[in-house]
Amino acid sequence: MQTIESEWLAESQQAMRGWDFSHLKGRCQTEELPWNYSAWVRRHLKPSDEWLDMDTGGGELMQTFQHPVEKTTVTEGWQPNIDLLKRTLVPQGVTLYPDPEERLAQVPDEHFDIVTNSHGGLPIRDIARVLRPHGLFISQQVGATNNYSLSRFLNANYVPAFPDNNLPQVMTELREAGFEILKSDAAFVKMNFTDVGAIVYYATVIPWEFPDFDV
Repeated sequence: MQTIESEWLAESQQAMRGWDFSHLKGRCQTEELPWNYSAWVRRHLKPSDEWLDMDTGGGELMQTFQHPVEKTTVTEGWQPNIDLLKRTLVPQGVTLYPDPEERLAQVPDEHFDIVTNSHGGLPIRDIARVLRPHGLFISQQVGATNNYSLSRFLNANYVPAFPDNNLPQVMTELREAGFEILKSDAAFVKMNFTDVGAIVYYATVIPWEFPDFDV
């Protein structure tokens, strides 16, 4: 019979494929956001659009939009996800630009009608550079204080890794880069975990919010 400690250790050794949190299904509940990111993308993404999905992870969310593959481009910076995308999406015709620095360095200028970004890095001036005139940028971000109370509970010295990732600061940077803000919102939602093992897994797979975490 496993001890509690060995169960927690096993959770910490679980690998995550792509950006898939299905291992936490039924063990973690998050309050609903007051907006629907996917609905916004579907409302604006036309079949004829050249589309860039930034920091696509394993492409899980991107694939739900069923956009023509020949007009779909993705970036990703984490090597295990890059390897996964080369096996899964690239053979289907999706264009992949590895982007470990999150600067869109290989992405061509003024090429895309729409750029989307769910929880990825925000090189705002580079996003402006790769968009065509009158192009659209849709983003859903995790703010600087995400999981702050839990991170501080586990590490009293925790400091947010991206302190400037808050709505007022990002809106300022967008305007300075020439963007017109059509809609913005922020929410502070609660997460509930049903067991400690779920917390162990969660803290392990997002180390930037739980630095130096160990069982």
